[in-house]
Amino acid sequence: MKALFIGGTGTISSAITKQLVEQGCELYLLNRGNRNAALPTGVNLIQADINDEAHVAELIENLAFDVVADFIAFEPAQLERDYRLFKDKTKQFMFISSASAYQTPLSDYRITEGTPLSNPYWQYSRNKIACEDYLMKQYREHGFPITIVRPSHTYDERSIPLGVHGGRGSWQVARRMLANKPVIIHGDGTSLWTMTHNSDFAKGFIGLMGNIHAIGESVHITSDESVTWNQIYEIIADALGVKLNAVHVSSEFLAACSKVDYRGGLLGDKANSVVFDNAKLKRLVPEFVATTRLDQGIKQTVAYILAHPEHQTEDKEFDAWCDKVIQALDAAARSITE
Repeated sequence: MKALFIGGTGTISSAITKQLVEQGCELYLLNRGNRNAALPTGVNLIQADINDEAHVAELIENLAFDVVADFIAFEPAQLERDYRLFKDKTKQFMFISSASAYQTPLSDYRITEGTPLSNPYWQYSRNKIACEDYLMKQYREHGFPITIVRPSHTYDERSIPLGVHGGRGSWQVARRMLANKPVIIHGDGTSLWTMTHNSDFAKGFIGLMGNIHAIGESVHITSDESVTWNQIYEIIADALGVKLNAVHVSSEFLAACSKVDYRGGLLGDKANSVVFDNAKLKRLVPEFVATTRLDQGIKQTVAYILAHPEHQTEDKEFDAWCDKVIQALDAAARSITE
């Protein structure tokens, strides 16, 4: 198989890149080269900015692919560019959408690919929906061979997956745990969530590549494991070897008092219970099974981050904000009970 990835070094795509190279795929990555140092041997690099359409067109003029996948498209205009570049150069075009595009709030917590797409809380999700609409139009009217993939919360060894963190990543929450400081959990922590290790996501994605039954289809790829946010934070604390000191805070309150977009990330996504039905993926890729249990994956991630200080990015602004939120709640409680 000959494939081209636009991107290829992110949380989701890096695991796919690794597994494809191990399987002998002729893989090309088109990116700006900022994160290519850790790529496995055997990857063919096309260094360019995908937004420079004319330059990219020159670079791929004599190339054609079995699969082209765009991991970094977020708006319809970017897919319009991809269509112009690749409409005659690939047998399958794969777009990475988002499970946050599904109906929010849900009318049924069990999500299938037939669940409506609607998210009034998050522009990011609405943009992904618009991208899907554009691609389906090209498939219906021009036969453009598209496959839409919807990941949910996918993680790797470089970042601890969380619900509430600052703009500089999740390490500061781990620091708070290690210092026995209170850690904010949105809502009451009992809503169900699904996290998927990127190595498991890669297995499903690769199974869709070159799969004639996936053309014209939308498919989500997630683990079958459902956990509550309380369990998630307990798993992280356990991996760090500390006792969790949790404070539960309304998602609406967090969205109202933060500069970070918690309205989209919480109210439009993580505040809602979600359970994914992966039956469609398993019909298309019968061998797919997610094998990394969350507690196992989190232990691997925590161990990696503790051993690699470059991934321990402090966020003093977020740390101070957490203290303010908790102090405000304590003060409000005292004012009512006094």
